[in-house]
Amino acid sequence: MRTGVAGRGAPRGGQRAAAPTPSRAQRPSRNLGTLVRRGLHQNHEDHDRASGEAFAPGTLDDYLRRLEAAAPSPSSPSSSSGPNLVHLVGTGPGDPELLTLKAVRLLQTADVVLYDRLISSEVLEYAASDALMIYVGKERGLHTRSQDEIHELLYRFCASGKTVVRLKGGDPYVFGRGGEELDYLQRRGVEVACVPGITAASGISSALGIPLTHRGIADNVQFITGHLRGEFTEEKLRELANKVAFENTTIVIYMGLSSLPQMSRELMDHGMDPETAAVAVERGTMANQRTVFAPLGSLTEMVEDAALESPTLIVVGNVVTLCPLWRERRGEEVADKDVQKEMKEKRAGGERGTGQKGEALLQ
Repeated sequence: MRTGVAGRGAPRGGQRAAAPTPSRAQRPSRNLGTLVRRGLHQNHEDHDRASGEAFAPGTLDDYLRRLEAAAPSPSSPSSSSGPNLVHLVGTGPGDPELLTLKAVRLLQTADVVLYDRLISSEVLEYAASDALMIYVGKERGLHTRSQDEIHELLYRFCASGKTVVRLKGGDPYVFGRGGEELDYLQRRGVEVACVPGITAASGISSALGIPLTHRGIADNVQFITGHLRGEFTEEKLRELANKVAFENTTIVIYMGLSSLPQMSRELMDHGMDPETAAVAVERGTMANQRTVFAPLGSLTEMVEDAALESPTLIVVGNVVTLCPLWRERRGEEVADKDVQKEMKEKRAGGERGTGQKGEALLQ
């Protein structure tokens, strides 16, 4: 199901709340040397990403040292002339129209914005035109900044008197490491204000017409992360399988694409019915959203055939059958009939289709 995005207004123009921000001349250019990267990740349209990873003169660290030298007491944010406050701001599941008004207002008045990989260009357009935009995103095999370095950047900019916004996809406190940043900053004497965002589970499922709870079908929801790090013991897997089968539970798996084969297999091995309804959603709520509906037992194969990519959210449970698309199109590639035919022929011949990226656009 595609979600069109229209009528966003003009984020860069119009009236903005007045804010005491330094002049553009006092800030390093977004196009300064190694600070800027374009199109670093496939999941995004090209836009400037300031990584600040070099230490040559004129880079981010040099700029920070100049700011700290000018601040009354760089080692103590509370004694500086700045706000002594960092804003953790959730941006929702992806569609920029799902931003809160408060998130937009803070973006428009921020001096510094540190943002993650899943923040879209459309969301970043709401930032003040002279704000320093710093990309600190992470993905498998490529971390522009470690979590400890992100903590230090937040602290140093706040200590220098800047209005700091930390942008996170979804909600900052749902698998977003917002709690770690909160803990670090508070221990350093910095106040933290959180702006909630619509978490992917509720935003994406609602956009698809899947109620996470429904009387008589599901009366509780469990969010889990697909990053398997030993926490999914035999007992835990059996518990999850039983919850769906006997306790009317909906399971939502964040960041579960790479672990889907293992997780689905182990859940079924521990008692989950292979016919349990499931859906995998890539780039949920965005204009380029792709969706695969299938029983859990065949979901991995269908996702691989469609070549879904990160970010992908997975919902497992009987509530998925309430979506009209489930009854009509489960397990089928429906937006491109030629690709659908090709995949079926490959499966019939014993060869698993790899899908066509950008073509197998599933409903």
